[in-house]
Amino acid sequence: MFDIGFWELTIIGIMGLVVLGPERLPVAIRTIKGWVTGVRKFSDSVKSELTEELRIHELHDNLKKAEQADMANLSPEVAESVKSLKEAAAMVNEPFKSINQNSMDSFISDSLASQSTSEKSVSSESESDIQTSDTQDIDTSVNAQKQTSKIEQEVKQNK
Repeated sequence: MFDIGFWELTIIGIMGLVVLGPERLPVAIRTIKGWVTGVRKFSDSVKSELTEELRIHELHDNLKKAEQADMANLSPEVAESVKSLKEAAAMVNEPFKSINQNSMDSFISDSLASQSTSEKSVSSESESDIQTSDTQDIDTSVNAQKQTSKIEQEVKQNK
């Protein structure tokens, strides 16, 4: 990176020893080493991010070409891009396939059971409390039904 030879480094070391002294020179060297390491890590991360962005841009362009060609008679590079996108999509969907249907059913039944127990407790309350709690129970049951329907839709989509 820098065009510094052995003799230049030796002169810099001797000057540092004279200026800083033997006590502070190792600390200064460690500090400079930390700065250089930080700059290298930063440049490596920027380089990897730029490379990834360029790859994503290339994949996006290839996907547009594939869509324009109606996914038929694709060039090898475009076909490879489409294949890598399909693999990435499969990899993203993989964790959702491992959801156990029995655990999902038990979750739904538990939520419905807790809803029914809350309705039973309402019947033992006084008449004025029944009116306010009925509206609350309706709200909670509507929310519970929405949540269970969302969960069921997600499970169906993941199958």
